[in-house]
Amino acid sequence: MISAAPVYSKTFGFLKSAGDARRIKMYSKITGERINIYYSINGYYITEAINEISYFMRDVRENKAKKIDTRTINIISATHNMMDTSEFYVLNSGYRTKRTNEKLRRRSKLVARSSLHVTGQAADISLKSRSVKQISRAAASCSAGGVGRYTRDNFVHIDCGRKRIWGV
Repeated sequence: MISAAPVYSKTFGFLKSAGDARRIKMYSKITGERINIYYSINGYYITEAINEISYFMRDVRENKAKKIDTRTINIISATHNMMDTSEFYVLNSGYRTKRTNEKLRRRSKLVARSSLHVTGQAADISLKSRSVKQISRAAASCSAGGVGRYTRDNFVHIDCGRKRIWGV
């Protein structure tokens, strides 16, 4: 058991360095499940923890999991740390199968045809105590991927794709 709190810099540079402990704390809006797990210590990823995170972020509509890209997990973790809260993230959507993504696309124009959710490289998250604007600013400050602001639906999309920002 690890009792030390994670130590992060407020910049993206820490993602490349060793000497830290990284943790994910999330609550699934769909399943009611919670995860609170250290997944990397001193630059080494803990395979069992990554597997647990990947299962937690599974496509619950089809009950299928895919390994979540550690770059996405790192951005989520860094963003959470910058929010300076012990609150659990709310996970709205993690991995999606192609079939689930197509179903969602038929219901909403906001779902991308080639969504990074399908490759395990994206998550839609929120915090009850922070605004979409606050979370998206923190995520964007990581300079490490895509950040989508969905204010009306109260969530932020975070991915490890090319650097870009969208939404209002």
